[in-house]
Amino acid sequence: MRTDTIPHLQYDYDRGDLTDETLLMLYERMLKPRMIEEKMLILLRQGKISKWFSGMGQEAIAVGVSSVMQEEEYILPMHRNLGVFTTRKVPLNRLFSQWQGKANGFTKGRDRSFHFGTQEYKIVGMISHLGPQFGVADGIGLGNLLKDNGQICAVFTGEGGTSEGDIHEALNVASVWNLPVLFCIENNGYGLSTPTYEQFRCEDLADRGAGYGMEAHIIEGNHILQVYTQLKEITESMRANPRPVMVEFKTFRMRGHEEASGTKYVPQELMDQWALKDPIENYAGYLRKEGILTEELEVQLKEAIIHEISENLEIAFNEPPIESSPQQEISDVYAPVAEIQVEPGNQTEEIRLIDAISQGLRQSMERHDKLVIMGQDIAEYGGVFKITQGFLEQFGRERIRNTPICESAIVEAAMGLSINGFKAVMEMQFADFVTSGFNPIVNYLAKTHYRWGQKADVVIRMPCGAGVGAGPFHSQTNEAWFTHTPGLKVVYPAFPYDATGLLNAAINDPNPVMFFEHKALYRSIRQEVPSDYYTLPIGKASLLREGNEISIITYGAGVHWALDYLDRNLEISADLLDLRTLSPLDEEAVFQSVRKTGKVVLLQEDSLFGGMASDLSALIAEHCFESLDGPIKRVASLETPVPFAGKLEEDYLPHARFEQAVKELLAY
Repeated sequence: MRTDTIPHLQYDYDRGDLTDETLLMLYERMLKPRMIEEKMLILLRQGKISKWFSGMGQEAIAVGVSSVMQEEEYILPMHRNLGVFTTRKVPLNRLFSQWQGKANGFTKGRDRSFHFGTQEYKIVGMISHLGPQFGVADGIGLGNLLKDNGQICAVFTGEGGTSEGDIHEALNVASVWNLPVLFCIENNGYGLSTPTYEQFRCEDLADRGAGYGMEAHIIEGNHILQVYTQLKEITESMRANPRPVMVEFKTFRMRGHEEASGTKYVPQELMDQWALKDPIENYAGYLRKEGILTEELEVQLKEAIIHEISENLEIAFNEPPIESSPQQEISDVYAPVAEIQVEPGNQTEEIRLIDAISQGLRQSMERHDKLVIMGQDIAEYGGVFKITQGFLEQFGRERIRNTPICESAIVEAAMGLSINGFKAVMEMQFADFVTSGFNPIVNYLAKTHYRWGQKADVVIRMPCGAGVGAGPFHSQTNEAWFTHTPGLKVVYPAFPYDATGLLNAAINDPNPVMFFEHKALYRSIRQEVPSDYYTLPIGKASLLREGNEISIITYGAGVHWALDYLDRNLEISADLLDLRTLSPLDEEAVFQSVRKTGKVVLLQEDSLFGGMASDLSALIAEHCFESLDGPIKRVASLETPVPFAGKLEEDYLPHARFEQAVKELLAY
């Protein structure tokens, strides 16, 4: 054997009871992503791929984690974990197509790099915001607990990502709920260009485990046998005794955050030190020393990988540029919905809006065994509005889950549950608090199906609205934040009958639904509601009054303001259209009414600028201009936060301005 091929090793390797086959398997699994990366860097310089995030020098972590995970267990990698994809045997031609934006990739050209998932290989890729990955892993881990399947999941982040609030929330939830999640932190030394001493002050990130009440370990991330053997022991223990475990891998990022970033900000001596710790060179030296990796075998392995790369690159290069149409792109924003409507029965009971929502939740829980409700104080306490009172006793603690005060992590957990085959309803205690969970709603739930075909089977309940003296932080009706986001459905019922039917439909829908419930209507509006389960179609408005002089188009509390006004002014012949669903919008019902009457008042509780009335006005102007006999009137609340004092709140809301607008338009 040539002794010059055996460099001084930086690590002491102890094979224990590992066979030669296992030792060689680990080498080959590390070698493949390294050789793919070397080829990708060439293609990047040639302009044949657009961006690259290198994991060179860190292959032992991705390969080690993937090698101890079972095939059916989910892994949630980051963009430097190519070894996860190759170890899971994702076809290289599909990876290469993904990186070139070709149709045979995983996102139909809609996202790049490793920003994708695949149920076939049980991989859930990250989004650029990093933090939500941990919360999604919580949801997958919760799904495994509920299935009692003995499975775990593994999720990655870098040391920089651990500063994000979502990470802290998710670790806390995992600890409180004892979720079987392996939290893998790659301590790379730098978050882009920011060194660790500017990111955190604890000596080791694993020290944080104690603060969460979570078991934590430190592993030398470039030492493949240490990674593999320690993780094998940890993961086997987690399957037998489900719990969260944090692992900090000491490693280093040898190339830029992405290739354009470079590494000039890193001291050369630090680069030199870590270059000596290259996981592949050191491990290969050990295998040569042990006589396990011969020169002939090494050549064979490399030639086989080169051939595999070349063959699959040719397939990807020969694939034509992706083509689509506006219609196809729009149709893929939402997951298909099975249009199964359940007609209401004849037996009814007069109930309040709040009771109707509770009834819909209860009926859906009875209908769907894999439906989980999560929210602050929803279990023993029954929620701040008592909508889930008695649910804990009927459905049990596993499905009716009190949560810590962490909106982001719970939205993300709901997404993870959906990935793992469940449905989830999250109660946002007040719609105002959605700001604390805004990112995963608009960037994860809303975009997931369009990006890689994964449904987000999640309903977020949004108690909202003014008129109850709750002040600036408990009174907003913020639906326009979400109607602006493709991929979300927005439902806003004004009556008990609609609330039950639409809530049941929203829970059946495999897409994310923001379900708005006006607090001032909870106990003030009563109606006969069918006692048995039924659904109403999402996306259909309701024509409550018919007339010829004017169209009043509104939703939520505005419906009742309009009804009250029309009841006091019976001489007005008006169409009153309750939109019920804001996204998708029943445009045809709007246009049909306006074309009939020629005059329209658009009423919303939200402040005017950027709200639903503005878009409705634009749509009507574009499609019904020739039918109009007067200006389009928009009526809304003042351009201020919602005030607390009764007189101020009364002036803030648009009741009087609405009545004046109707009078002016009728007289036009």
